[in-house]
Amino acid sequence: MNILLGITGGIAAYKAPQLVRLFVKKGHTVRVILTEKAKEFVTPLTLSTLSKKPVLSTFATTEGDWNSHVALAEWADLMLIAPATANTIAKMAYGQCDNLLLATYLSAKVPVWVAPAMDLDMYAHPTVTHNLAQLQSFGCHIIAATYGELASGLVGQGRMAEPEDIVREIEDNFSTTQPLKGKKVLITAGPTYEAIDPVRFVGNFSTGKMGIALANEAAKQGAEVHLVLGPSAEKNINSHIHLCRVVSAKQMYEAAVERFSRCDIAILAAAVADYTPEVVAPEKIKKKGDNFSLNLIPTVDILASLGKLKTTQKLIGFALETENEIENARIKLQKKHLDGIVLNSLRDKGAGFGTDTNKITFITPEKLQEFPLKSKEAVARDILTECINL
Repeated sequence: MNILLGITGGIAAYKAPQLVRLFVKKGHTVRVILTEKAKEFVTPLTLSTLSKKPVLSTFATTEGDWNSHVALAEWADLMLIAPATANTIAKMAYGQCDNLLLATYLSAKVPVWVAPAMDLDMYAHPTVTHNLAQLQSFGCHIIAATYGELASGLVGQGRMAEPEDIVREIEDNFSTTQPLKGKKVLITAGPTYEAIDPVRFVGNFSTGKMGIALANEAAKQGAEVHLVLGPSAEKNINSHIHLCRVVSAKQMYEAAVERFSRCDIAILAAAVADYTPEVVAPEKIKKKGDNFSLNLIPTVDILASLGKLKTTQKLIGFALETENEIENARIKLQKKHLDGIVLNSLRDKGAGFGTDTNKITFITPEKLQEFPLKSKEAVARDILTECINL
């Protein structure tokens, strides 16, 4: 799991290195964002040594580049702010954005956990209570401060929870929200390019966004994910995913068949070329002014091939149709021995290649479930829910 740890300027920041150490020991990848005030309590060197990653504090880097809060938010599977001071909690509750940590929080679409730490009277103040309730209403998980001796010398509630307890609470929560834990999921995504000569190919407009969203969501739900990806410029791929890049339909077929016997669920979202040139020219074909003919032969049908090999796996296909959508999808479902098929229609605005949204119908032999237009991340959750129901 990719964990983004935000550390703010409170004395409890001294517990942050132990948090990093525990997460890393459990196999998680940790990146740290320190506020400027937090540097007065814990050093970037300590945290970078333990996390084995550079510690970030500002938008600008020493190399003249910048730290993208959007990229950080997309990288993370979970964001934890510990300690969270009253000041940072208030800014989070009301959308203030004056540092890298807050900008990243406002960009985050992943679960956000907050571990408050402050003196007892501050923790009990109505504004802090209100702000924490506000964060909870946004979906943030609050790890309540504990009772004990405080930096002020007073004794009461306000201590940040101990690192061991924070890690345990987060992992316990994820164990109940990761329905694919222990499962292996195979996903194909993107187009295939069928070479004509060294510089030209037959292909399509698929970007791989939908398949990558499925892979990322399956990883978040605890699965061991194997993604076979055709040519794609998409970068937002969870670092825990086993990525196999391919170009042609033949390469995708070989990679998928090799992995299929070991998976529990296979979702073939790739837009595989239906035909490939019979002969690939060894050199670039020169334009001669005359008509040019290209003889095409069918590519291997990956979905049908896996349908024949299927034993206990659940096999899900995709159908992109322009006419007789439901009928054609059902024929494909039956003919290729699928457990389910995801229907896209190019008639639906906002669906299809290259968009950030999609509108699907999930079809099984027993039922048909239509979904409204959603982000591809939300669509991925819907598809995986239907797979789990199978």
